[in-house]
Amino acid sequence: MSFTTNYRRVGLIVPSSNVTMETEIPALLKARETILPERFTFHSSRMRMKCVVKEELEAMDTDSVRCATELSDAAVEVQAYACIVAIMSMGLGYHRASSLKLHKATADNGCPTPVLNSAGALIDGLKGLGVKKVSIICPYMRPLTQMVVDYIENEGIEVQDFLALEISDNLEVASQDPTAPAELWRKLDLRGVDAIVASACVQMPSLPSIEMIERASGLPTLSAAVATTHQILRNLDLTAIAPGGGALLANGLPASLPKVA
Repeated sequence: MSFTTNYRRVGLIVPSSNVTMETEIPALLKARETILPERFTFHSSRMRMKCVVKEELEAMDTDSVRCATELSDAAVEVQAYACIVAIMSMGLGYHRASSLKLHKATADNGCPTPVLNSAGALIDGLKGLGVKKVSIICPYMRPLTQMVVDYIENEGIEVQDFLALEISDNLEVASQDPTAPAELWRKLDLRGVDAIVASACVQMPSLPSIEMIERASGLPTLSAAVATTHQILRNLDLTAIAPGGGALLANGLPASLPKVA
């Protein structure tokens, strides 16, 4: 017996020190494979960055054009540039300019490909959930965290409160306990918020915490990885659903939101 599986090729533009993007996003899409027929393969190109400081972020962003071009050589169907703070540190609204610039690089290479980024995905995910006010957890140093807050607010979403863990070494960010946000969220001021961002960073692990926070808080909870996965699926014209991805990726799955007394 023979069969053909239609694998969808996903390109990942990754900071060189990031080890979480290629863990959490594939984990969500592999979970989706348990309930839907589509299958995925993942293909990465890396930009140099070791410390989350503005100078390295700017240099890394410049390198993103090379990455987009390389991934288009593999004829991937969608590309995801995963570094929220790199995009947001480049100026308000830059996620739109970045997507256009990188799409042009793929078109110039003869394989025009949609290129999303985790910064825009987070904004779009929050808006898709109807969020007007949010509280967020970030691993960044406080000045970079404030830059993220200002960026989100410039997109019309109020940030009620934020927690900055003040970690500059990107590998140290990746080494954080992925269940830590399930307790860290309790330090946030949640008055009037519509949602919680458990990790406004694709490098800070949080996937096991997403639905734990939703059940405990009664609030939709997402992360940079969840929002990026959501946009990957939308760009592939697939149903944006994945078990374990919380409210944004529920799309009819059993709700995880009833508040625990």
